[in-house]
Amino acid sequence: MIKSLLTATLMAGLLFAQGAQAAPAAFRLDAQDSVVGFTYYLGGKATQGQMPVSAAELSLDLENIAASRIDVTLSPDHARAGFVIATEALKSASVLDARHYPDIRFVARRITGTLNGAEVTGDLTLRGVTKPVTLNAQLYRQRGTDVGELDHLAILLTGSLDRMAFGAEGYADLVGPQIDLRILAQVDRVKS
Repeated sequence: MIKSLLTATLMAGLLFAQGAQAAPAAFRLDAQDSVVGFTYYLGGKATQGQMPVSAAELSLDLENIAASRIDVTLSPDHARAGFVIATEALKSASVLDARHYPDIRFVARRITGTLNGAEVTGDLTLRGVTKPVTLNAQLYRQRGTDVGELDHLAILLTGSLDRMAFGAEGYADLVGPQIDLRILAQVDRVKS
């Protein structure tokens, strides 16, 4: 599902040219059409999961991406890890501990690069532990939009993290420490 949504969006949305916006603008995340995907390695085999976004505050400056602001909260209690047993293990006290830590939050602290390829470094708080994480980012026009139209964007974020660094150490004999992230966010400019 993640791969097909990503492929359709990337093929339909050509990379757009910079310009046309002079200052940061508020954008709203379309949670229905956005996918926070993750890959974990169960017995060495890549297994896909998803987690919904519960809140997002986005301010994007397309001429000066360093002035952009990103603050996103995820809901681990509604995560899916590919099959029922894995999903319950993911939410358990030894992994995400969703009962005691109902939010996972990412706040961007530094954004560098260009619209074609940027790095977003921020603080990820998971299980009450906050650590820096860097994600690669690219912006695209959403499917069906006109060239130069910058009100409807798709943001692709990719990266990896070590779950053990956040205390999510459960099932280490079955699941590796590396978690790969592939996030496709559909955003729309908030009209004033």
